[in-house]
Amino acid sequence: MVSLSALDYTFIISFFSIVLFIGIYVSKKSGKNSTEFFLSGRTMPWWLLGLSMVATTFSTDTPNLVTDIVRTHGVSGNWVWWAFLITGLLTVFVYAKLWRKSNVKTDLEFYELRYGGKPASFLRKFRAVYLGVIFNVITMSAVTLAAIKIGGIMLGLEPWQTVLSAGLITVVFSAVGGFKGVVYTDFVLFFVAMAGAIWAAVYLVNLPEVGGIEALLAHENVADKLSILPDFNDTEALITLLIIPLAVQWWSSWYPGAEPGGGGYIAQRMLAAKDANHAIGATFFFNIMHYALRPWPWILVALASLVLFPDLASIQEAFPGVSEDKLGHDLAYSAMLTKLPSGLLGIVLASLVAAYMSTISTQLNWGSSYIVFDFYKQQINPEASEKRLVAVGRISTVALMVLSAALALLLQNALQLFNLLLVFGAGTGLIFILRWFWWRINAWSEISAMFASGIVSLVLTIPTVDAYLFNVETGVLPSWAKFLIVVGVTTAIWLIATFITKPESEEVLENFYKKTQPGGPGWKSVVEKATSKNIEIKDKQEGWSVPSGIIAMLLGCVLIYSCMFSTGYWIYGEKTLAISTTISAIVSAYLLIKTWTKIKTTVL
Repeated sequence: MVSLSALDYTFIISFFSIVLFIGIYVSKKSGKNSTEFFLSGRTMPWWLLGLSMVATTFSTDTPNLVTDIVRTHGVSGNWVWWAFLITGLLTVFVYAKLWRKSNVKTDLEFYELRYGGKPASFLRKFRAVYLGVIFNVITMSAVTLAAIKIGGIMLGLEPWQTVLSAGLITVVFSAVGGFKGVVYTDFVLFFVAMAGAIWAAVYLVNLPEVGGIEALLAHENVADKLSILPDFNDTEALITLLIIPLAVQWWSSWYPGAEPGGGGYIAQRMLAAKDANHAIGATFFFNIMHYALRPWPWILVALASLVLFPDLASIQEAFPGVSEDKLGHDLAYSAMLTKLPSGLLGIVLASLVAAYMSTISTQLNWGSSYIVFDFYKQQINPEASEKRLVAVGRISTVALMVLSAALALLLQNALQLFNLLLVFGAGTGLIFILRWFWWRINAWSEISAMFASGIVSLVLTIPTVDAYLFNVETGVLPSWAKFLIVVGVTTAIWLIATFITKPESEEVLENFYKKTQPGGPGWKSVVEKATSKNIEIKDKQEGWSVPSGIIAMLLGCVLIYSCMFSTGYWIYGEKTLAISTTISAIVSAYLLIKTWTKIKTTVL
């Protein structure tokens, strides 16, 4: 536990005051109507939305998660989430403009644009509760759990004290300020959070006990954790950490913030953009910051923690007040922060609070938008006034905060929750990618995939089944096979459901195509049927941009991964590799600009 100085309190109190001021300042305009409260009138610029996305994904549980991964699997273990870059860039160059053209208020409203009848209505309402409440509460509870661990180790706070103090201000400005309050505060939160993370990493790596970057990299506890790629001689690690994430996971899994085809709060920000160009710019900027640059301060602190706290026993010895059910490798990040001096400690604590608030405020506003537009207005009160919708939004914001705080008190670690969400959404991602470009997918495809993924995941996590099939020593199958089984079974079920159920009506398909112009061979029969009825649904001036979009996606992956690798290699002092990956980044950036110019000229 550390003691805060007057300077620390000054930084923290000033930060809280600024955030509350922003929330209150924009509250009047945000409460004008539901579109303002949840989408800020669709007038947001790309740079502000991009920073908001980055701030949102910089949550208090993210440094803890990265620390847990690095300490248990090494730096290469981060491929379990680095692989989602492919998903992110597919959203940038293929789906962002489609979402903006759809002009829906939430990504769940898409269901009644793309599908029709009672199945579409059910899917929209069910996922409003399934994602907006259940999954949203689970995600927020992971973030709150991280805040609990930070508060317990650094300030000696009881879990309920952390939950109350951290959640109160967040829920207040989220409820009164709406989406505009969230995005404007995210602008401040981003810079505070990044400054704190970078400054903390520099200071902690240079602690006398660590000895600076050269001593850290040479330390016996750290040397075997440094590789950015898994050991190619370790088949288990190679398959688990690299092959499955890059070959299967990125397109097959639904995960908050990395939904295949875009969705959730990423879609909310694209829908709030001024136009398609701003939606694309925002998501691309987000992916660069999220994957290429931001992880390294956390990785360095995680590596330094192996010097001071090499195992769980050393963490427990240093912090005996931490309860057994909250003890895990993710605690090492908070443990390292206790070494910070006065002043810097206040800035870093403010940065962690900023990370917490940016994520929670976004999740609250996004989840509340589902409850208001996709459940309350659809199911309970279709004639609700704008004033009533805003009021329901504010009430549901508070309710979601209370539920997530209660669940956080029952959880143990962030990696545990990450793995649960990853497996639970396995197999559904391919639908979210194909539903824009293949007319045959219908509402039953999504309904069957959603239930199949959940049921198969739950069956495979039953202790007796899990032990028999996937036990490391006695299991019939390797542990990494669990994910592939869920994906395979789920995909087979939704494909069967697609072909044994009726397709959507011609009217629904024609209206969807006319509004979004997805293009491609997957809609050829729909376009031809419409033409035979003398109905023009295809804009002949707009070409199909998907092939160029995929090329741009691949170039973007090379660019961002090269930036990520070069940053790491410059830190490691491996100049030859650093120079080569830097050159790779420059070349791919040049080619991407040329490709993007072509897409923009011919399509947008």
